[in-house]
Amino acid sequence: MMITRRAALLAAPLAAFALSTGARAQVSFPPSTVRIIVPYTPGGASDIAARLLAEKLTPVWKQSVVVENRTGANGIVGSDAVAKAQPDGTTLGFVSVNHAVNAALYTTPFDTLKDFSVLSIIYSVPLVVVTAPDFPAKSIPELIALVKSKPGEITFASTGGAVHLAAEMFAHQVGAPMVNVPYRGSTAAHPDLIGRRVDVMFDTLPAVIGHVQAGKLKALGTTAAQRIAVLPDLPTVAESGLPGFEASTWGAIIGPAGLPGPVASKIATDAVAQLQEASVKERFAALGATPVGSTPEQAQAFVRAELDKWQKVVTAAKIEKQ
Repeated sequence: MMITRRAALLAAPLAAFALSTGARAQVSFPPSTVRIIVPYTPGGASDIAARLLAEKLTPVWKQSVVVENRTGANGIVGSDAVAKAQPDGTTLGFVSVNHAVNAALYTTPFDTLKDFSVLSIIYSVPLVVVTAPDFPAKSIPELIALVKSKPGEITFASTGGAVHLAAEMFAHQVGAPMVNVPYRGSTAAHPDLIGRRVDVMFDTLPAVIGHVQAGKLKALGTTAAQRIAVLPDLPTVAESGLPGFEASTWGAIIGPAGLPGPVASKIATDAVAQLQEASVKERFAALGATPVGSTPEQAQAFVRAELDKWQKVVTAAKIEKQ
């Protein structure tokens, strides 16, 4: 789980995106309305990002780009609809890290690698390790020491997906178990975290930044590959005793397998171009997200690495596939 091309991709937003402009000129796309399926409920980061891109791409493609929320089974229902769509680019999907996590946790009706074209990683959102202000550990090294000294006693709040598995990965790399306390969402977990009824949480930056800035929660570190701009003095877990540790949530545009190369390249190129706009950057910053932008080849490699990482975490934690 060392920081390799996966972490480098997230650490260098929009860097080295070079697709052939000639290929873009040769392909006529889209022939009709484009539908972006978001397999999660409205209002989340994936939904907001998809709607923002749809708004920006409509005049670029001179066709309507609409967003459809198709929820169910932690994103599997909507993703399955994308996998079964015609590979002409008129049906796309916008997925989160759950797209990779689901492959490790659940039996899906599709092959996450073979049945999709991953077109571009659009953004990343770091996780932050937080505790109550009076929790005994004041840093990641102190948390590592505490977990080791009390194996199976330190509890962590989780809401599923990467928030859960990042804590499991931490415990595995520390070499001592922690106890998972599941919640339906961050808003349900935070009162117990603040009140010391649960010890620690690996939560998304947008979910905890308000509590951290208000002094209600204490941030020990970030799971990102690099330090984050809004908390520049907060060290990464990787630099604090667990080299190679990295976990982020992210958003990606996908399509069904078999998309023609020129179509896939045009979708990725046009989508990434929107990330350069100031209004898009501002909206992502409000979500706590960092624009990334990648080629289909880079995106496919990234998702493959994520699948491998989370599968190793699930195996190490002995979590039974459902």
